[in-house]
Amino acid sequence: MKMNHSRRDFLAAMGMAAGAHIARPLMLSALPSPASRVAIGLCPRYNHQVAEVLSTMFDQLGGLEGLVRGKTVAIKLNMTGRVDDKLHSMQNQMTHWVHPQVIGSLVSLLGKAGAQRIRLLESAPIGVKPLEEFMLAAGWRPSDFASAAARVEFENTNFLGSGKTYARFMVPGGGLMYAGYDLNHSYMDTDVFVSLAKLKEHRTAGVTLSMKNCFGNTPATIYSDEAPVDEPSIIPVGYRGPMHSGSRVPPKSAPQPVDGNASKDPGYRVPRATADLVAARPIHLAVIDGIYTMTGGELPNQGRGTIHKPVHPGLLIAGMNCVSTDAVAMATMGFDPMADRGTAPFETCDSTLRLAEGLGVGTRDLSRIEVVGTPIAKARFRFPPLSQLTKT
Repeated sequence: MKMNHSRRDFLAAMGMAAGAHIARPLMLSALPSPASRVAIGLCPRYNHQVAEVLSTMFDQLGGLEGLVRGKTVAIKLNMTGRVDDKLHSMQNQMTHWVHPQVIGSLVSLLGKAGAQRIRLLESAPIGVKPLEEFMLAAGWRPSDFASAAARVEFENTNFLGSGKTYARFMVPGGGLMYAGYDLNHSYMDTDVFVSLAKLKEHRTAGVTLSMKNCFGNTPATIYSDEAPVDEPSIIPVGYRGPMHSGSRVPPKSAPQPVDGNASKDPGYRVPRATADLVAARPIHLAVIDGIYTMTGGELPNQGRGTIHKPVHPGLLIAGMNCVSTDAVAMATMGFDPMADRGTAPFETCDSTLRLAEGLGVGTRDLSRIEVVGTPIAKARFRFPPLSQLTKT
């Protein structure tokens, strides 16, 4: 689907002082924590085996058909940063982006399970250009994804996109960082929400898995340093610095911080905002690409003096509860999902898993999670703690 953004659309958006459209459709809830099940699959290469392994894993989870048949499915990709953010001139999908083979395989399997419409979403840092252009700049072929199922669409969610207003997601219980979040309409106009993440560490949040992937749901038109005071900007400029540092609040049209005196520490703020987002916009299926990835952080060269290395865990992980899926993913990385601030990988931050668990999203306790497929012990690929990845 081509996203045609007319001048009329942009001018209309300027009149949004009243804020976002608050819609509350019936959403599927994340599975209750006691019933969590997570599948692990060994997959050494990005080839036809990806679809085969994912298909087996989804069968082990109970199948996709009951979840997606006749429904709209939205997939939040992980294509963080710019196209030219590279590690040793490697392709981004081999280090810190989800791989197109995983995207195409997932789209195909969702289509075969009966999904009526599939939307690929990412907040691409390319102004108001369509997501397809970002993919093309990376050397990908969006047509491959479009042909993988009957009806595949694309949306750059870093701004208003093809919508007329932003969708408002209020956090149950009032929120840990913000009372709610205004997001692109595609996060509301869907029946099933999928987080397709990469198996990575994170300099601020410890790990970036299916939950941290949703930090990127937030549009720069509202949550960047360059956002206006009163209402969203028309064109997204800048990055989500205020969400890390608390340097400023969102425009007045958006929900505001729950505590004006909250800590400015990014290790306090980012995990709380992430937990808020997955509580407000539930993830129904979490898929983590750990076939090839890297150590040292979310982006190549993130953090001065940090050592980043490409690694090959050869794993795919999937589950229908994001907290439990991330807990199992952490265990395969050699980390304890029950860890908290001061213990790797959360040496300098609070645990997003603990915070999301406290909001009732799911459990991080491995003793309460049914792991199917490959056992954790056989899948484990130990990541060095971030504190050990500093150049001397």
